Amino acid sequence: MKKILILTILQISTFYAFSQKYLSEIQAFEAKDSIDMPASGKILLVGSSTFRLWTTFKEDLKDFPVINRGFGGSQMSDLNFFFERIVTKYQPKVILVYEGGNDLNAGESPDSIFREFKEFVQKVKKQLPNTVVGFCSVRPSLARTHIIAKEKDLNQQVEKYCKKTKNVYFLDIQKDFYLPNGELMSDIFVADKLHLNAKGYGIWAEVTRKFLRKEYR
Repeated sequence: MKKILILTILQISTFYAFSQKYLSEIQAFEAKDSIDMPASGKILLVGSSTFRLWTTFKEDLKDFPVINRGFGGSQMSDLNFFFERIVTKYQPKVILVYEGGNDLNAGESPDSIFREFKEFVQKVKKQLPNTVVGFCSVRPSLARTHIIAKEKDLNQQVEKYCKKTKNVYFLDIQKDFYLPNGELMSDIFVADKLHLNAKGYGIWAEVTRKFLRKEYR
C-alpha cells in the first residue's frame, strides 16, 4: 500500500510539473484578457500546436467570432489541467478541440486519451451545459507515420462516443488529407513534415466552416 501511495504521489507530481511548463503561455493569455476580455458566446479553439500555429484562423474563419487558445505541444491531460483558465472563463458557444497526436507520440494509449477526452466533455457539461463540443480528428503527418494506426483507433473511439452524446461532435478532418489512391498528401506540410502549411490549413478550414455553419447559430 505504501509503495502504491508513493508511486501515485510521484505520478501526480510529474504530471503537475509537466503541465506547468505551459504556464507562461496560459499567463500570457490571461494578461491579454485583462486588457481586452473576449465577449461570451464565441467559438473557442483549444488544443496543441496545430491550433497555436494557425496564424490565419481569423481570415480562414472570417464569418465567425473565434478565440484561439492553442498552446505549446499540449496533450489532452494539459487541456483538462488548465480547463478553468482557458475554457470556462470564455463561456463559449462552441468549443473545437484538437488534441491526441502529441499524446500518442509520447506513448500514451488511445484508450487513455479517449478517457481524458470524456473527462473534458464532462467538465463542459457541468460548467457549460449549453455549449457544443467538436473534436477535430487526430490528423496524420509524414513525420508520424508510425502512429497512424493508433490515430485511427483513437478517432474511431471518439467518433462512436460523439454519435451517442448530445452536443458533442466529431469533425472528420483527417480523411481529406489523403489522395484518391490512399496516399497521404505530401504538399500540405511545412519543412518539419508535421505541421501544416497554407494548403493544409485551407483543407482544415473548409471542414471547420462546414461544421460551424451548421452548429454555430
